[in-house]
Amino acid sequence: MEAQGGNRLSCGTICLKYLLFLFNILFWLAGAAVLAVGVWTLVEKSDYISLLNSSFYSASAYILIAAGVIVIVTGIIGCCATLKEMRALLIVYLVLLISIFLLEIIAGVLAYITYQECFPFCYQLDEELRQNLKVTMQQKYKQLGEDGVTQAVDKLQQEFKCCGSYNSSDWRDCAWIQEPLNKRLVPDSCCKSPGDLCGLRDHPSNIYKVEGGCIMKLEEFILSQLYILGAVGIGIAFLQLVGMMFTCCLYQHLKEDPY
Repeated sequence: MEAQGGNRLSCGTICLKYLLFLFNILFWLAGAAVLAVGVWTLVEKSDYISLLNSSFYSASAYILIAAGVIVIVTGIIGCCATLKEMRALLIVYLVLLISIFLLEIIAGVLAYITYQECFPFCYQLDEELRQNLKVTMQQKYKQLGEDGVTQAVDKLQQEFKCCGSYNSSDWRDCAWIQEPLNKRLVPDSCCKSPGDLCGLRDHPSNIYKVEGGCIMKLEEFILSQLYILGAVGIGIAFLQLVGMMFTCCLYQHLKEDPY
């Protein structure tokens, strides 16, 4: 009977090892996905950071990258602890899981609260961002040495189908628009069908005049990213609960299993 019980315990331990190993693979892939999203955010949307003059957007991307790296490292530690059956390393892995779990829950809840109830602070932030974007567009667009800003503004207006910070009338006070040799009323990137000199006409049929300003589209995009960041944090955190249970069970089985 004792031999049969020992065999059953060994089989249970082996089963737990494979389950925890599989969990760590999934956990590692989740970390890689989060890391990829963070890198993609910085690579594809980094042009907007200079326009907004705000560290919030870049900070959210770096948080994703840091979270992805930590999850990947934790997953590797979990795989090593599982394969080598090292109880001390399992404890380290469990502590890391608990720490990340608590941090992600806190970050997710804070992100959700900020998304839902940040007024009146959001209003003040929006006004500051709007003024920064408007001044940047008016003073730096098509100016010498500001090619990065020019490309970012053109990309912004085409991607979000907008014109100006508040609206298309913001371009009336633009230094480039007011140049004597320039006959355009708005940049060509404001046009629904961009082409050379298409900015000579500012009729709604030609430009994004009634779709709203770019800052409103950017705010919606940033808030949606904040909401996604919170949701991903909470989702991965609850996934970690499964890993914690597997880790505790495996630790107990290794402690009791004589082989």
